[in-house]
Amino acid sequence: MTKSSQDELVFLPLGGSNEIGMNFNLYGFGPAHDRKWIVVDLGVTFGDQTTPGVEIILPDPEYIEAYAKDILGIVLTHAHEDHLGAVHWLWPRLKAPVYATPFTAFLLREKLRDARLLDEVPITEIPLGGQFKIGPFDLEMITLTHSIPEPNGLAIKTPLGTILHTGDWKIDPNPQLGEATDIEGLRRLGDAGVLAMVCDSTNVFVDGEAGSEADVRVAMNKLISGLTGKIAVACFASNVARMDTVIRAAQAAGRKVCLAGRSMHRMAAAARSVGFLAGLEPFVTDDQAKYLPENEILFLCTGSQGEARAALSRIAEGNHPHVKLSQGDHVVFSSRVIPGNEIPIRNLQNKLADRGVRLHTERDTPGIHVSGHPCRDELKQMYQWVRPEIAVPTHGERRHLIEHAAFAKDLQVPHAISPRNGDMVRLAPGHPEIIDEVPAGRLYVDGGVVTPENGQALRERRHAAFNGMLAVSIVIDGKNRIVSGPQVRGLGLAGDNDYPLDEAMDDLAEEAETAFKRLGGNDKDNDEAIENAISRAVKKAAFRIWERKPVVETTVLRT
Repeated sequence: MTKSSQDELVFLPLGGSNEIGMNFNLYGFGPAHDRKWIVVDLGVTFGDQTTPGVEIILPDPEYIEAYAKDILGIVLTHAHEDHLGAVHWLWPRLKAPVYATPFTAFLLREKLRDARLLDEVPITEIPLGGQFKIGPFDLEMITLTHSIPEPNGLAIKTPLGTILHTGDWKIDPNPQLGEATDIEGLRRLGDAGVLAMVCDSTNVFVDGEAGSEADVRVAMNKLISGLTGKIAVACFASNVARMDTVIRAAQAAGRKVCLAGRSMHRMAAAARSVGFLAGLEPFVTDDQAKYLPENEILFLCTGSQGEARAALSRIAEGNHPHVKLSQGDHVVFSSRVIPGNEIPIRNLQNKLADRGVRLHTERDTPGIHVSGHPCRDELKQMYQWVRPEIAVPTHGERRHLIEHAAFAKDLQVPHAISPRNGDMVRLAPGHPEIIDEVPAGRLYVDGGVVTPENGQALRERRHAAFNGMLAVSIVIDGKNRIVSGPQVRGLGLAGDNDYPLDEAMDDLAEEAETAFKRLGGNDKDNDEAIENAISRAVKKAAFRIWERKPVVETTVLRT
């Protein structure tokens, strides 16, 4: 590899910095006017109460889309949704070849098949520990451990220095499935010299170590062997080691396992495609599970985060077609509470408790879950192995990134910089610095349609959710006389004994009629002018009544 005096090595996060999730990282090499790029991960995050009707949120690729011809490849570190879930949505705008290890490639192909893109997207499978070259970037997959099979750090070697992009990781000395952390590979990188480490910050505030899946296996065996009645275990489907632990604990207790939830079936198929979940008894079907004694069945479920359409939520509601839990049964939550999901998880657990189901969480049953992200002792160890000149925290909210940078400085890392999404960081030559700020927004998947973050539909939905809605209809004849109405109907607006809602609607109808009668002759010939006048009058009157500004939709009909 050669370099010129104009070459720069830059890092540009467009998602995943100042937030946990939606990872979208870019590395550029070359002169400012002619950079070549690789994308590392292309993930999603999920909607919440602030995005009504929106379940999936994507990073906005507007900036890099303008340079799509210079994107040499999309490299995926692992198969979590926040790292690959946006590929099938955004690939048509980027159209670069994709590189991934076998397990990740299997799951990506399933998504591309559903999106009818499987035959269009070129995917190159890279073996664990594999090395490959994309333009000026020499790349090597470094095997790490995490809460999903085949997590990889990515060593990015360029003429201006080497970067280690860690992806998500922890140090698990006994991961149960898959390879342990490639410590020698990390030391080898450190010995050769690492310019920058772009590193996971999720647990930077947590002392000690995350813990091993081996510890979970001991705790899960002990718990399940002591329970009677039907058992459901909720965990992240992507945590195949956890699935394996639960299945083996069930078998040791004389129970058959039934998978509940599409993601569980998909992950089990992906795991078996790379040789995991071997030597286990076959799963029982939904129909077979119905006829097994209560002490001989365990359901492995999706929905640990309270997702409304997941298996566990349907069980809690009592409308799952196959799984029924009641007094004396058990649900084990082998998962953490993702920030932002506290309310749906609490609601889910209350519904289960109301059915007489006994709940087991990591709070009351220690050891049934461990994090997949590094705590401070593990971060310290990684820095000792890699010894980068620059620390670039990512995968964290603002406070995580700032704390991580300070921690790295305490560990004698010479430089630390904490970019926000959209901050272009020049890593070399010279000291690291932010040299540009580019657009870095979000896109919403709304009813299967990708829309801008501040699109009209969601603005109206948010407005209506807080303020309510009024629908006004009026029928006018050919001489601009009122034939019927105005009629007013309200949604999401309150009445009481002193001022019933029906009376409020009548008052608003009078305001609408008055507004119509005040219009001049020319305006009465114009349906749009009528709609605007009535809507303004009704909205103004509604504010006097409720101190809110509801969405007002006026319809004019002519006979």
